[in-house]
Amino acid sequence: MDWKPSPHPHHTLQAQIVAWIAERIEHGDWNAGFRLPAQRELAARWSVNRSTVQAAIDELRAEGLLETRRGSGAYVSGSAWNALLARSQPNWQRHIRASVHKPNRHTIRLINDNEPDPSLVRLGTGELSPELLPARELERSLRDLKLDPRAIGYSEPLGSLRLRRALCVQLERLGIRAQPDNVCIVSGALQALQLIAVGLLEEGSAVFHEPISYLNSVHPFQSAGMRMLPFRHGPQLRERLARAARGRQSLLYAVPTLNNPTGRSWNPARRQGIYDACSELRIPIVEDDVYRDLLFAPGPPPIKATDGSGQVLYMGSLSKSLSPGLRIGWVVAPSPVAARLADVKMQTDYGSSAFSQEIAAHWLETGLYERHAERLRSELRRRAARTESALRERFRELADWETPEGGFYIWLRFRKPIADKSFFRRLLDRKVLINPGYIYDPSDLHHIRLSYAYASDEEMQAGLNALREEAERAWRD
Repeated sequence: MDWKPSPHPHHTLQAQIVAWIAERIEHGDWNAGFRLPAQRELAARWSVNRSTVQAAIDELRAEGLLETRRGSGAYVSGSAWNALLARSQPNWQRHIRASVHKPNRHTIRLINDNEPDPSLVRLGTGELSPELLPARELERSLRDLKLDPRAIGYSEPLGSLRLRRALCVQLERLGIRAQPDNVCIVSGALQALQLIAVGLLEEGSAVFHEPISYLNSVHPFQSAGMRMLPFRHGPQLRERLARAARGRQSLLYAVPTLNNPTGRSWNPARRQGIYDACSELRIPIVEDDVYRDLLFAPGPPPIKATDGSGQVLYMGSLSKSLSPGLRIGWVVAPSPVAARLADVKMQTDYGSSAFSQEIAAHWLETGLYERHAERLRSELRRRAARTESALRERFRELADWETPEGGFYIWLRFRKPIADKSFFRRLLDRKVLINPGYIYDPSDLHHIRLSYAYASDEEMQAGLNALREEAERAWRD
């Protein structure tokens, strides 16, 4: 040990000693459990004050490289290698905590982490069961798909012209008149919200949404620095919106058809009332209409169908009705807005999958999608009826619900506030995964989002049995 710290370096004596000891450990000269010489001896060898040695050992102990034992001295820690690794890397946890994008709630992370487990009964999942996805039909359709080599390169900013033309035909049937330059293809509706947040709004803008909202479970607007403000329907709506906006940029997010998570739809009067109030205040409306093709019976037209001034940004998707793996959605907007969203999208992913866009266009053009959607609605209607029958048998005295009008969900309301984190955890321990109401409204401990679209009939029965047992247990507690 003939090394000595230099008295005239760029680093202090303490820093030199810390670095030298760490180097001995890193090179394997001092292994875990190695006992360092006494502080007095080290101070003499290095011609420094004992207090300098003491300060260096304290620093190394704080970093996890050394440990001290009363009356015995300092030793190389058993976890020194882990501490060295952490020392050599950036402080990733600090980076993560300080990053712009907000993390998911812990419950949502648990849901996302556990959904791939095939042994779980998924009672809240917002996607179709694999048996409802048209895998064989998609496979057969690929044989009929003629690909222009230019169509499978990078798309133009707005997306495949072929797909946008096919969507314009579909939109016309809903009463929405659009040209291809009004349509921007996106990788699912969530990306549309992200593009709108960073492409159309300034930091601090107000985003109005219903109190029970999908937007409480994701953070595209919160992460961009927006103010999330719940609104309630009623005669004073216009005044409340004006007062809350405070003259800042704002928009209103709405799911007027088959709301996620409640499954409810607005009547025509409510749709018109929202449109009129926002028009007077020049507040854009983002109409999320991804569940429309799953209505069991025809419903009111989209708000966008009555929009003659470009007030409404209309979102649709094939994720809920054809395949989430295609990652195909769209935004219908005035052409300057569509172009702006396309420009931001090109800066993030350079366009949605060209193959997915070609498949989507083929299914829309040939009628394959319409025929599939009809069969899907029929099967979802059957599943909804069977699930509601099971609820009447098991939950008549514990909960309330409304008969679904379509889509995936029954918004099940327990008559006592039992749907808390511990309730979620107990069911997860029993291999049953639910979506509790508090991820859509932090104050809601009464509801769960019950999906009949994913679990098989046998899984649904088993899951509801476990749900009833845990509900009865929580009821007693």
